[in-house]
Amino acid sequence: MTVSTRTDAALAPTVRTAREHPSLTPAELQSKNALASRRAFMLAVNAATVAVLGIGVWQVFAPGGMTASDWVILAAFLIGMPWVSMGVWNALVGLYLLHGRRDGLALAAPHLAAGENGGTIQSRVALIMTVRNEAPERSFARLVAMRTDLDASGQGHLFEIHILSDTSEPAIAAAEEHLFATWRNRLGGQRAHYRRRARNTGYKAGNVREFVTHAGRDYPLFLPLDSDSLMDAATILKMVRIMEAYPRLGILQSLVVGAPATSAFARIFQFGMRHGMRSFTMGAAWWQGDCGPFWGHNALIRTAAFRRHCRLPVLDGAPPLGGHILSHDQIEAATMRRAGFEVRVIPVESGSYEDNPPTLQDFTKRDLRWCQGNMQYFSLLGLKGLRPASRFQVFAAIMMYFGAPAWMVMTLAAASKMLTGDTGINWALGTAMFFAMIAVSLVPKILGMLDIALTRGGVARYGGSVRFALSGLVEMVFSTLMAPVVALRVTIFMAGLLFGRTVGWSGQSRDAYALSWAEAARGLWPQTLFGLGLAGAIIVLVGPATLVWAGPMVLGMGLAIPFAVVTASPAFGRWTERVGLCAVPDDIAPSPILRTLARVQSQAEPPRMLPQQRWDAA
Repeated sequence: MTVSTRTDAALAPTVRTAREHPSLTPAELQSKNALASRRAFMLAVNAATVAVLGIGVWQVFAPGGMTASDWVILAAFLIGMPWVSMGVWNALVGLYLLHGRRDGLALAAPHLAAGENGGTIQSRVALIMTVRNEAPERSFARLVAMRTDLDASGQGHLFEIHILSDTSEPAIAAAEEHLFATWRNRLGGQRAHYRRRARNTGYKAGNVREFVTHAGRDYPLFLPLDSDSLMDAATILKMVRIMEAYPRLGILQSLVVGAPATSAFARIFQFGMRHGMRSFTMGAAWWQGDCGPFWGHNALIRTAAFRRHCRLPVLDGAPPLGGHILSHDQIEAATMRRAGFEVRVIPVESGSYEDNPPTLQDFTKRDLRWCQGNMQYFSLLGLKGLRPASRFQVFAAIMMYFGAPAWMVMTLAAASKMLTGDTGINWALGTAMFFAMIAVSLVPKILGMLDIALTRGGVARYGGSVRFALSGLVEMVFSTLMAPVVALRVTIFMAGLLFGRTVGWSGQSRDAYALSWAEAARGLWPQTLFGLGLAGAIIVLVGPATLVWAGPMVLGMGLAIPFAVVTASPAFGRWTERVGLCAVPDDIAPSPILRTLARVQSQAEPPRMLPQQRWDAA
């Protein structure tokens, strides 16, 4: 598959301007040589980690001679392990910067100081929210809360709200139009706009492209928001000041955290994300530097540069791997950097929020859309002019989804060895390697908890040491059980992509709801059969004692259906709220913007009854 020639010209590399200092990054924030040294260090330590563990895996099987299944296990390990190793080293470097150096934040994010001057801003900014087939009350309430906070700052007149709808359901479209007319004054009056497209061409990225091509010309900066996004004025103003201070900064991504949730699944998931993201993102920012990430929302973007340089290609061929790109953000970040503009992240928590999926089903459906979009990147690896770090990040975005099938293949190959009685194994070393790899996968979570424990007042923000420790234990068990379920789902989906299976782009479930046993069984029967079948075969053909080798895999898959039902249960969610299990800081002390949102929602008229929309595989 190739990039269509209709758009490849728009992606041609931009000639470096004379304004760039040859030894510094485009915004003159860092030395290119310093960043090159950091990237070389990360490459070396990750390569060494994978090599040492790979040699360990090889030595487990070498005593009896390497069989075909042994080579499959080793190859699958080498495919899946680099991305686990990267997580470990990002977290280690981040923890060192946070607690081992006084200048750690400045080393990772030298641009942040420009946002602290507290001065007024000059740029007009468009807040653009893309919506599609979701009840509009939740989304509009977030925009009203943001408008209220911006106006209270005294600089709200520089911000205009644009609601960009791709809604195709007539009832939901009518509700959007009615609510916009009703709430327009609260959204800013003449500074608020609503537009609905008749056709969903190019998905969300196509909607944003139409905006920047036409209305976007009136705004030097724009801030894309998903329908569940929420940002406070202090964070937005700080980001604008940074962008004004550095004209060669093209995208500034905030660190997005999960808003308080009532679903037990979302609470447990975002607890792990919340305490783990800070050290991980700090470490990643240290070596990514000017080739940072863009996550598609809650980021500030230089409009003219984006319009000129970040047009997405249309891939040759039909979906799922051809046509318009589903996962737009990484390519936009890479082409922005190629054009001579930096892409940076703010690696510290601020008032930037999103909602997390309320059930395992919704989580996997969202993950599959990202997976399909990332598989389309294969056609873009050869784009001319990309920076080496940007090209690597595009490659990593592809390969992180190959980790799931790699672990599944490794599990099946190991199971085949046990079931066929292949005993040519160094069992002592094999046992040590088994537990070593489990420990390695948990290192980023442990380092995230250590970061909170080392931060003054950090544990108190999570409800105290007992709750924090217990919540951490619950989240580790949760993620251990969930990992094989998601891995098999991704593996099946990736195989289906070869036969034209695709996902649709529609509304997502945001609020907690009860998942029925029947619905859970419809989506998770493959995992259940796989787990129970593997467990039964091992017990019958090898013996119960050997089951420990496949324990996490068998347990996670065998319990997939009850796991999904229980973690989605509203009653269980209310109990976790009541006892403070997996509470995040905003559960303990809600931020001002969350309190403003709660007031807006309490004053709103009851939402109209609308059809519930979910991610559907087509």
